[in-house]
Amino acid sequence: RDFNERCAQCSEVNWGLTDGGRFYCRSCHNVTERTREVVNTDFITNSRVQTISKALKKQEKTDGDCEWYICEGFQLILKKQVEALEALGVCPQMKDEILCNFWRCYLQKSKQAYCKRPAGETVKALSVCESSTDVDSDPERPSLLHLLSLSESEGDLQTDCSFASSVSKVSESTSVYSGSVDGSLYLMKNQKEKLRMTMPMTLSFCYMALLWVREPITLSELLRFVVEGHIPYLNVFQHFPEKMKLCGLDLKIFCVESWPVYEEVFNKMHELAAFLDLPRFPDITESCFLHPDMLCMKYLMEANLPDELHNWTCRVVKKIGIGEVDFLTLMPGNKSTRKVKYDVLAAAVIVVVLKLLFLLDDHYEWLLSEFAEERNKNNTEGGPYFEFKKWYEVVKHSLDVEQKKLDEERAKYLWRCEKPLFYSVKNKSKVLKRRQMVVNLQNQFGKLSGSVQRAKKPNPSSFQLSWSEENTDGSCFHGHSLKGILQEKRGLLTAMNPDYWLCTVKLCNEKLCGHLAHYREVEFPQSYHFVLGLFSFLLRIQPSYIHDEVCMIEHKLFNKKLCKKLKYNTVLRK
Repeated sequence: RDFNERCAQCSEVNWGLTDGGRFYCRSCHNVTERTREVVNTDFITNSRVQTISKALKKQEKTDGDCEWYICEGFQLILKKQVEALEALGVCPQMKDEILCNFWRCYLQKSKQAYCKRPAGETVKALSVCESSTDVDSDPERPSLLHLLSLSESEGDLQTDCSFASSVSKVSESTSVYSGSVDGSLYLMKNQKEKLRMTMPMTLSFCYMALLWVREPITLSELLRFVVEGHIPYLNVFQHFPEKMKLCGLDLKIFCVESWPVYEEVFNKMHELAAFLDLPRFPDITESCFLHPDMLCMKYLMEANLPDELHNWTCRVVKKIGIGEVDFLTLMPGNKSTRKVKYDVLAAAVIVVVLKLLFLLDDHYEWLLSEFAEERNKNNTEGGPYFEFKKWYEVVKHSLDVEQKKLDEERAKYLWRCEKPLFYSVKNKSKVLKRRQMVVNLQNQFGKLSGSVQRAKKPNPSSFQLSWSEENTDGSCFHGHSLKGILQEKRGLLTAMNPDYWLCTVKLCNEKLCGHLAHYREVEFPQSYHFVLGLFSFLLRIQPSYIHDEVCMIEHKLFNKKLCKKLKYNTVLRK
């Protein structure tokens, strides 16, 4: 009551006290540096403080174990992931200013925290481990680990009442064991009205924050960094504090035995943005890394294609309007706009340009290659002409080598974590004994055969395939010329071949089929399939998703001709 200054963020005078004695705004949750010294604690009648003190006494009785909730586990995982992103060069503001606010909003919307206590409900207050509040390196600002420990003196920050009050009833009525307080209820609860947190959704949170700050990391790169081990995801629960015991049903929630899927993370991100009622995201302009012109330049370099192709990709992007700000910028909840996959869209633009210039019908591109080879023999001035056949051989060899390495790494990957896991108290002793026996045998065999050091993680890089123009073997095609396949017409360079084949004449309903078009390898030329396979490897997604974007771009590019053709066919039928 004595603190009457206005909030610097929302200009409201509605202050509350945190557990640390700091003032924070109840309207926008902005924490100030002002503190209040409490001389006499008799006036504090907050039920939450009483329940915390009771919980701390209970912790001492249970040999140092503490009560923890599922949302606290995901909170720790998000903290580890965003710290890994910061180590990769992401702006430090993303953690406390962006992702932290997204997570707060999610807890409030899902009624797991920051919600008022309904009348007649008995609330079991959320207890926070002492170690969890000491991990943050900056105690002056609220971070992920401090979110659930920020409480008001009147108890506005509470766990979900229906979520917490029934925990004790569920735990008494069921024999299923769980280390967390709400593990069994979390899986039993009908979460249709709420977006229940899962492990893939942690990556959706990270990608949503990256998209908000417009960091130069696409979703495909984010998932690749996860697979390479640069961002914690698999067995990340091993980093939980010792007081947070993980067992039983908790393992079904936090234990992951598969790689994250692009479509799942992408769709969950859009569901999250709509669920949180987020406003329009910052604009994706031409200077932004996620713009198709920028990404096309990157993928042309990585695919070892000529630099002159970038002019053609820019022309296609401008022609069909997929470089416009309104098309690229995310507007949560707007069902009329199409969800843009920035990396897949850029790869599809390059595929369309290659079809425009080389046709990719297993015939015309080889004729152009023979023509360019003859011209290169007699060419003494300027750069060499681009040979599709030679490019195909060079890139296919490198692609086969990298694909074999990737398959071997995935085959050798150890899915079991170092920390022993058990699903029930009865099996705990057996699991620990077996684990200790395995460790002892491994140590003995290691001494007999000689210790084999694990391979170090490769340094993170945006490029998986690198090509240097300094190589004398001619394996780099960046500086090669397209003069052999272009002709000047009305002051513009156009393709010598005016023909073009469409992947599909009519698009499917994406909501019903899940795809705009169906892709079957046997129905398309091998050159087209090879190009799709190349970008499929670079983006680590199925070729069918790139094929969908190619069909969408083609229908935008040849919309007038398709309309005329459909009208003509309709007249013939009549």
